[in-house]
Formats: sequence, structure tokens, C-alpha cells
Amino acid sequence: MSVLKPIKIGPVEVASPVILAPMTAVTDLPFRRIVKRYGAGLTVSEMIASQAMVRETRQSLQKAMWDPAEEPVSVQLAGCEPHVMAEAAKLNEQRGAAIIDINMGCPVKKVVNGEAGSALMRDLPLAARLIDATVKAVKVPVTLKTRMGWNHDNLNAPELARIAEDLGVQMITIHGRTRCQMYKGEADWAFVRSVKEAVSVPVIVNGDICSIEDSREALRQSGADGVMIGRGAYGRPWLIEQVMSELGGGGHRPDPSLDEQLSAMLEQYDDMLRLYGMHTGVNLARKHIGWYTKGLPGSAELRNKVNQQDDPAVVVSMLQEFYSPWLARSAA
Repeated sequence: MSVLKPIKIGPVEVASPVILAPMTAVTDLPFRRIVKRYGAGLTVSEMIASQAMVRETRQSLQKAMWDPAEEPVSVQLAGCEPHVMAEAAKLNEQRGAAIIDINMGCPVKKVVNGEAGSALMRDLPLAARLIDATVKAVKVPVTLKTRMGWNHDNLNAPELARIAEDLGVQMITIHGRTRCQMYKGEADWAFVRSVKEAVSVPVIVNGDICSIEDSREALRQSGADGVMIGRGAYGRPWLIEQVMSELGGGGHRPDPSLDEQLSAMLEQYDDMLRLYGMHTGVNLARKHIGWYTKGLPGSAELRNKVNQQDDPAVVVSMLQEFYSPWLARSAA
């Protein structure tokens, strides 16, 4: 039975609203490319600081890069100064972004101390000015990602959602935790229903969605129009496509074979080396290798070896050797 229906974000139609969450230092261009190749309703860039974007720092431009295969492209911005957010949004619209997403959910201390991310849930007048400036700066649709509230004494996501809709925001994603919870405890999918009932734009449920069953249950509890998957896709770039198929009426899709998984990992590894250069690429890829290989016999030992190795050619041969017993078996 089909659970998911297409949604419209302004003029942008998302046929299957299963979305890859923006995750700093994870959902870079190489990872999003692989996810999109398997299939995703929408991918969102890593969070980009609006101040850095306006200065066009090397890192912000790197984060704002995207592949035509990802279109429509959603770029996520964070900040606390309305005029700077507006300028950063304009820059990304000029670079071809189809959607600008505002981050009001990041719980990380560095972001919150700068009065950005989820800190804005403590200052709704400033949040409103930020949204208003961003929406007015661009012709493309603007979306918002936030949390339930700053803490359990102040669950103001429905109020923020109403403000955002009134100011022209076209989709709202709710992570079912407060800022004070960070990533602890369990995401409260049922709370998202109160946001869904407060607005008429599409609402997306996010947090702890790591399987097809989680997706189904999150949609049931929240009444949301779609799901956003973050940490569940670590090392499993095919999960989003599996959820899309199962909940969109396309049936069950098994995990790719181990040789296909190895091939995806090596392609992502190569792509990271090209984007970041050898030294940074090798370092950043280590966590992805850990996620791809997690659960396979001997993977902890492999991770320890890989984490001490700086030569990418050696890393590739270690991975090929690690997977070879399974590949030989499947070939036989």
C-alpha cells in the first residue's frame, strides 16, 4: 500500500518525499551523489554559515557545490543576521539552488553560542525577521528545519511554524527533539502532529528514522507528509531509495550485494580525494569507511588499520582484501 504522496514546495514537485537530511561533514557532494544515484526525493547540502557564504570562503563554496543529477537542489543556510542571510540566499539562488533551507535546529554549542541554529527558538521575533528577509531576498521557495523547542518547558515549534508559513515558508521539517536533548533520548514523532495541525504547508518528520519500519511508524505517529533521514543513511546510501520504494508502492528493495556496496564506497572515496585533496580526503573518508563496513566480521580491526593509514592506494587495497572472501563466495 502506498503511504507517500508527492508534495509541492512552491513550484518544486517532490514525487516521493523521502529526503536526505543536511549533516555537517557527512552530506557533502560525494555522499549526496551516491545517495542520489540510488534514489532520493530530495537532498540537502551541509549547513553553510551565511556569513562565510557571503565572504565566499573556500569551505563555504565547497559545501555549496552540487551535481546536476541532484536537481532540484536544496541549500541549507544558518545565521542570525537577517541581511546576511538574505545575501547568502541570493548568492545560492544565483548559483542555481532550487530551494533555500533555513537551519533553526542545529544544537551544536558553537552554532548556538552565535545565536544561530536552534538558539533562534528562544527568540521568535529575531527568527521571524530572519525568515522574512530570506523569503523576500529570493524567488525560489524557502523551507525551514527546526526542533520541538529549546527545552521541554518551551515546545514552541507549532508557533514558529505558523510564523514561518505566514511569512512565506513553503515546507517545514521538525526534528522530534528539543535543543537541550541534543541527540539523546528518543525522537518524539507524535509531537510533530501538533506542527502538522498548525500549518497547511507540507511538514516533514525527522529524527531516529533508521529503517523502513521507522519511516512507516514516524509517518503514522506524526501525520507528516514525508520523512527526512539523517544518521540512518550512514554507510547505507541506498536506504532512502528503499524507503521510497516500500512506502511509495514500488515494493521491497533488498540491500545491494557486497560487491556493489564496495564499489559505491570506493567511488565515494575517489570522489572525496578529488574534492578535498589527498590529505583532507583520506581523513574525512575514514568515518564513511567505518559506517560502510560496520557489522561485517573483522570490521573493527579493519577500521583501526585504516585510521592509521595515510596512503589512499593502500586504503583501497586494504578494503579490496577485506571484502575479497565474500566477493569470491558470491562469484562462486
